[in-house]
Amino acid sequence: MAESNTHAGAPEITCTGSRLVYENRWIRLREDAILRADGTPGIYSVVERSDFAVIAAVEAGQIYLVEQFRYPVGGRYWELPQGAWEDDPGKSPEEVARGELREETGLSAGRMQQVGSLFIAYGLCTQRCNVFFATELTQHAQQLDAEEMGMICKPFPLAEFERMLREGVIQDGTTMAVFGLLRLKGLI
Repeated sequence: MAESNTHAGAPEITCTGSRLVYENRWIRLREDAILRADGTPGIYSVVERSDFAVIAAVEAGQIYLVEQFRYPVGGRYWELPQGAWEDDPGKSPEEVARGELREETGLSAGRMQQVGSLFIAYGLCTQRCNVFFATELTQHAQQLDAEEMGMICKPFPLAEFERMLREGVIQDGTTMAVFGLLRLKGLI
């Protein structure tokens, strides 16, 4: 279980028991018995997923996006390259970022800068997104996984990328959050 970040002493919710509800290669779902600060019992469902990397690869005023079919929502969408290595959890966030960038786009980065990390949905999930800014890019062939077959990679001018975000063409919350973080840090 993740450590809490409390400001005044005891945690607001205490776990009194936990049971595994479901597990596969990509996800674990557990149900925790809890005790609230006022002493009332309850339950909390928690989705455990591996941390992942998202990469903003930028070169000559263009940013690389991938488009792929997202089964849960039944459509193809543009987003920043991103992924996790569930089968190799010991890899560093930068190793995952470099590997995902190469796999999905065929790009390797001469410079890879970690600019932050974000929780995806910490009200229900443990997953953290490690954000990277990649530059000094060299093109190679994509190395797609079976789940990524049909993935398209394309560079977009930064102004076009911003328009796609503004107009809802890009609907990936992670991509939107990373854009905001990069803008706040003055990287794009």
